[in-house]
Amino acid sequence: MSDQNETARMPVNWDATLAFWLLRGWLGLRAIVTGLEKYAAIGKVMKPWVDPTTGQPDPNGAMIEATQKIYSLTNYAAIPQSLQDKFASEPLLPAALLKPFYIGLGPALILLGVMLWVGIGTRISLFAQGIIYIALTAGLILIKADDGVAWLAIHVALIAVALTLAKHNKLCILKKW
Repeated sequence: MSDQNETARMPVNWDATLAFWLLRGWLGLRAIVTGLEKYAAIGKVMKPWVDPTTGQPDPNGAMIEATQKIYSLTNYAAIPQSLQDKFASEPLLPAALLKPFYIGLGPALILLGVMLWVGIGTRISLFAQGIIYIALTAGLILIKADDGVAWLAIHVALIAVALTLAKHNKLCILKKW
């Protein structure tokens, strides 16, 4: 009980709180957008031709084919097929675990990112994101994709820093978690 009273009397360290909020915002955004991008594909659409000099659509109704990013549940791909093929041929990656990992990767990133942004179990969200990035790192190490390993190492380091600053989190639900 005395620990809670002492914590309540301690002054707020706004520098650490603001630092945590920045990391929380960035890591949450990164997870959400990365998860959403798993549902993106480039598709072809028909658009009216626009005269470059006037900026007006063609009066005769001429159409052109254009490429556009389209989000859909049917577009879901956790990782590119070329990487899936490399992982499938790697004997140290258990084939029985790859498919469930692929299925859950996008939704997990979105869920964990939203949890982090909203402040529901920020420590759990951060730790789970770290585990995902470690799992991705293991795969990239095995296929010798060292650039990707370095990027993921930066993410894990940012998560570790965020976890050390989590005690300064002032806007959250389930502060303990």
